[in-house]
Amino acid sequence: MSKVKTAEEAVRLVKDSDVVAVNSSSGLCCPDAVLSALGARFAREGAPRDLTTVHPIAAGDMFGTKGVDHLAQPGMIACIIGGSYPSGPSSAEPPLIWQRILANDLRAYNLPSGVIFDMLREGAARRPGVLTKIGMQTFVDPDLEGGAMNDAARAAPIVQRRHFEGEDWLYFRPIAPDVAIIRASTADERGNLSFEQEGAYLGAMELALAARNSGGVVIAQVRRVAMNGSLRPHDVRVPGILVDVVVEAPEQLQTTATPYDPAISGELIRPLDSFSLPEFGVGKVIARRVAQELQAGWAVNIGFGISANVPRILVEEGQHGAVTWMIEQGAVGGVPLLDFKFGCAANAEAFVASPHQFAYFQAGGFDASLLSFLEVGRDGSVNVSRLSAVPHRTAGAGGFVDITSRAKRIVFSGNFNAGAKMRITDGRLVIDREGRIPKFVDAVDQVSFSGSRASDQGQQVTYVTERCVICLRGGRLVVTELAPGLDLQRDVLDQCSGALEVAADLRPMDARLFRPGPMGLSLTPAGA
Repeated sequence: MSKVKTAEEAVRLVKDSDVVAVNSSSGLCCPDAVLSALGARFAREGAPRDLTTVHPIAAGDMFGTKGVDHLAQPGMIACIIGGSYPSGPSSAEPPLIWQRILANDLRAYNLPSGVIFDMLREGAARRPGVLTKIGMQTFVDPDLEGGAMNDAARAAPIVQRRHFEGEDWLYFRPIAPDVAIIRASTADERGNLSFEQEGAYLGAMELALAARNSGGVVIAQVRRVAMNGSLRPHDVRVPGILVDVVVEAPEQLQTTATPYDPAISGELIRPLDSFSLPEFGVGKVIARRVAQELQAGWAVNIGFGISANVPRILVEEGQHGAVTWMIEQGAVGGVPLLDFKFGCAANAEAFVASPHQFAYFQAGGFDASLLSFLEVGRDGSVNVSRLSAVPHRTAGAGGFVDITSRAKRIVFSGNFNAGAKMRITDGRLVIDREGRIPKFVDAVDQVSFSGSRASDQGQQVTYVTERCVICLRGGRLVVTELAPGLDLQRDVLDQCSGALEVAADLRPMDARLFRPGPMGLSLTPAGA
């Protein structure tokens, strides 16, 4: 018997007060047609209401894929647990889910994406929950904020500290979904799912297992339906025994604002000269300096922001392939993409499930991570997850906490302050107008990364800006390099509200960074 139903029929399976887990990363793998039908049902009938929705990575975006915003109607969601949330320009109206969070009419939590996948896996296996060090001494820790995003959440904590085997741990209860909503490319009539046109698997299998083993239902949205027996078994990523209903949605986007790009799904290998290169300017200077921190042969995680341009620096310098890039959505190798396609990679070597990727990150198995910062505190702590003045400008922590908790080396990058007007002239940085908002502050607004914990664990942490390079040494921030053309006191020390020390061997940043054209980058072999 065929499992294919309309979206309207499928969402009839969702009941009041259900726990609904959604597999998505912004527009990537977002089952938007099913979420739209679920929201439309509530608008007509006032049901299902009082849902708990679980999003390891954000469902939907602000650029055409509504995702969770279909459900952000008063009374529909009682609680939301997200690794990240839809985000976008400060000037845009906040997404509906942010409006509900800020109005305090639902309980909202921001937990590490990898930990949420762990909670689902614990629910799938009917184990008692997650004990982990991930998130300790950050906003996830109940000694700080416990991951709560509003007063309603603070009144109902979901993270605890537990003492076990002589150590302190964070404890997260398992999640047992009543409904899992996932997406694939193709389903056969028995519900076997393949992902040949997707840019990731994310946690589709994990969500399906968690719902099935909890007595729940699994709804799968796909672009097309095939005859039974027509899918090769090695191509099936979620077997039909875990899927209850298949919803066909021929117009589903591959990812945010992208109908289909075969290079994202590995069906086409793009020539290297087809990738755009960063224009010469301050951002490129920072990305180049970050690239100098790498060694050939490393496996390197990369995040959103200036550092996302580092792979293209390596392409321009003839160093593509010298390191293997890894992103939390699951792509390994290739060239991570930018803007709306961030979270995808072209020419990937492999796709792994996000929970597996996070297990690798959480244990610090990789060589380095390149990430951004909003603020840096005097102890080296970083805020990347909350911009209080415009909350929807940031997506929350996502996988940032999982990635940084045990990473051997972390390179944070960003502009030294906000609002400065700068230019590069004759190989020198010129500041025409000083920025008004310092990013190096006494204490960060939210601790996404604990500098003191990093110091205790011996992590190697570097902060790269256009003006200087700063290292975390012995729990203190030390300026080690200065851009040509700048005065240390006037342009650096006087422009931060957090304490910076100056290295005895302070040296100028590499002059090649500030010249147009390739810089002749050469990466030292790992271990040399």
